[in-house]
Amino acid sequence: MNKKTPPETGYSDAAKVAMQATTARVQEMHRAIAAQSFDVLTRIPLIAGPASVVQKAHDAIAGGVYAAIHHGTGGVLGASAIVERNLPESVEDRPPGRLARGVRSALNAAFGDHLAQTGNVLAIAMGIYRDGRMLALDRAALAAAFPAPGKRLCIFIHGLAFDEHCWQPTSEREVDFASSVQADFGYTPLTLRYNTGLPIADNGNRLAGLLEDLLTAWPEPVEELLLIGHSMGGLIARHACEVAAAGDLHWPQVTRMLVCLGSPHLGSPVERLGQVVTVALDKHEITAPLGKIAATRSQGVKDLRHGPGANAATPHAIALRFLGSTLTEDVDHPLAEWFGDGLVTMGSATGHPVTGDVQSARIGGIPHMALTTEPRVYAQIKAWLAETR
Repeated sequence: MNKKTPPETGYSDAAKVAMQATTARVQEMHRAIAAQSFDVLTRIPLIAGPASVVQKAHDAIAGGVYAAIHHGTGGVLGASAIVERNLPESVEDRPPGRLARGVRSALNAAFGDHLAQTGNVLAIAMGIYRDGRMLALDRAALAAAFPAPGKRLCIFIHGLAFDEHCWQPTSEREVDFASSVQADFGYTPLTLRYNTGLPIADNGNRLAGLLEDLLTAWPEPVEELLLIGHSMGGLIARHACEVAAAGDLHWPQVTRMLVCLGSPHLGSPVERLGQVVTVALDKHEITAPLGKIAATRSQGVKDLRHGPGANAATPHAIALRFLGSTLTEDVDHPLAEWFGDGLVTMGSATGHPVTGDVQSARIGGIPHMALTTEPRVYAQIKAWLAETR
């Protein structure tokens, strides 16, 4: 049996690009520091001549060392890539473990747009995933994966640098939202995975099309759709709702509600701080190389700086529910708004420029990453769903 054509890129290629880019930035800093030192020495009478000779020797030696590191890294990691490409099919086809999933999700968050543009196999394809594998959106595949498909669907959409496993409890006190909405309201839970490094608008457009394809291929007529998004996932779902409604797609007509958990509708202060640091680093010749490294973060991350915005008149009738949390138990504590949930402020998570059926809730004592399994968060979701039945 012929082996399938192996991918041309992977972890080794991504590491090679990162290592070579880092080496280039270090070389730039070294050159800038050395240039300032030699500039002083070459202005001093008597030692200007010898200093100039030493500078030329220094530059030649340093250039050779950095070139060796650059090409040596490329050679070693290039050889590793060849090994990757010739892994047995049984290894390639096996769902990755927890560590590999985490590394891949983190790489996509940081450099996902670059991975996608270069065709790297580490770029995550948007899709509905079950047991670590992406499902084909055709009736036969979905019927096999969901023997009792049901007519009410709930789509869970993870946030930046995560995948669908973030919805799974890791302790007894946590709640499995997927099994809970199924038991309490009869929804069939499905989980989305996507490349969080892509622009939010691009992911929103893709999600709009994917949901239309999903409902078309679903084994039973879908009567109701519920969307639950965490952090960036909520922003992508909001964009998808607006795009789908404007494009007269079918799925918004059966979508009951979009719940956004800790989504930075008005932007994230963490990314705004990152931008300020990047600009500051760029202003000095010595630190400018560090600014270049900081600027390589993905467009998906940069989009979190100001939030997606929205039309004042939301072009759909989908109920929107926004939930924000704080690190402090008291949501009215003076520091609650300042620190928010550690990544998103309360105002950004619950504030919005949209109109229509919109409600928000505030809960204290929950960090950002815990919103996907926190019992009090599910209790609020349950209350919202009960109100609109």
